[in-house]
Amino acid sequence: MKNNILPFINLNNCLKITFLSVLFSIFTFSAFAQEGNEEQTNTEIQNVIEDDKFNITEMINHHILDAHEWHFYTNIGEDGKEHHVSLPLPIIVYTNGQLDVFSSGEFHHAPMKNIITTEDSSDDNLRPVVTKGDYNYILDHEHVKVVDNNGKILEDIHPLDLSITKNVASMMIAAILLLIVGFSIAGAYKKREGQAPKGMQSFFEPIIVYLRDDLAIPNIGEHKYKKYFPYLLTLFFFIWFNNLLGLLPTGANTSGNIAFTLTLAALTLLITNFSGNKHYWKHIFAMPGVPIPLLLIMIPVEIIGIFTKPIALMIRLFANITAGHTIILALIGIIFIFKNYILGVPIVPFVFAMMCLELFVALLQAYIFTLLTALFIGQAIADDHH
Repeated sequence: MKNNILPFINLNNCLKITFLSVLFSIFTFSAFAQEGNEEQTNTEIQNVIEDDKFNITEMINHHILDAHEWHFYTNIGEDGKEHHVSLPLPIIVYTNGQLDVFSSGEFHHAPMKNIITTEDSSDDNLRPVVTKGDYNYILDHEHVKVVDNNGKILEDIHPLDLSITKNVASMMIAAILLLIVGFSIAGAYKKREGQAPKGMQSFFEPIIVYLRDDLAIPNIGEHKYKKYFPYLLTLFFFIWFNNLLGLLPTGANTSGNIAFTLTLAALTLLITNFSGNKHYWKHIFAMPGVPIPLLLIMIPVEIIGIFTKPIALMIRLFANITAGHTIILALIGIIFIFKNYILGVPIVPFVFAMMCLELFVALLQAYIFTLLTALFIGQAIADDHH
């Protein structure tokens, strides 16, 4: 291992990477530098920060929050206006027994006579409206709401939004990739039984073997792990693939969505408790060797512990993925706030290092979630040792 790594870690390679990073920062952000090279005073810098032409909070939220369209990039046309290049996604809304299905692109191509305002009636809050059946639908802060003919949001009508959002679409892509990898590896094992692995099989086999021998068997047991290993394997690769897709340009922050991590944590909660044997439940409601008066305190604590474990899983994955994306976007945003490409010289190499770290975090968080899930299941099905 030492001989394989050392040839790549030398001064020449480090200097090349640094030089390329500096060039990248200069050529990428020079277009956003202020015209003229006059020195900015503290007052001018403050004015730039307060300038509403670039809102860093809006930029970060745009990248990490969910949306009803998949936005790729924005062009400034010859007319000086912004032209967004996006992929419209299906809007599926169930409202009082009425199911409406249409494209999110219809919101952006509605006739001018259908442009109405929300309760905040400033020009910046104009929203296209789409009429389907008996209802007028509007996108208000990325939520589908119902409005009347005057543009007022009807608070008493709550549509059920079943739309294919950006996060859902990314999750489907991850699921398709998982199916492709799974069936390819399974087919390779049948085709080359007893032979050395090749191609995709040779890449994923060490990971699968490691998860089996160093994660599933030690925590669940050699005689019981086979029942739960398919779930653990699917859980690991599903989280890992979603984490990696979120690091791609214009990628969706699926693992940074609390609903996504909540669902995975809920599955772990259900599997753990439905698999729990009598010793597991006895330890919660009648802990051996504990006096009855003390049980009045211990039982509520143990019941709370049933839910705090998956909650910790949910928050850990959500917080780590979201924090990484937010830090990277905030660092890049500094360059546009001050409109000074010189800031790109130190920031871009640091962002590059953060992206490399995020690749590791994507793998690590998938592993930790799977490891703790195996640990919780192992505790629930363990034999009594008292």
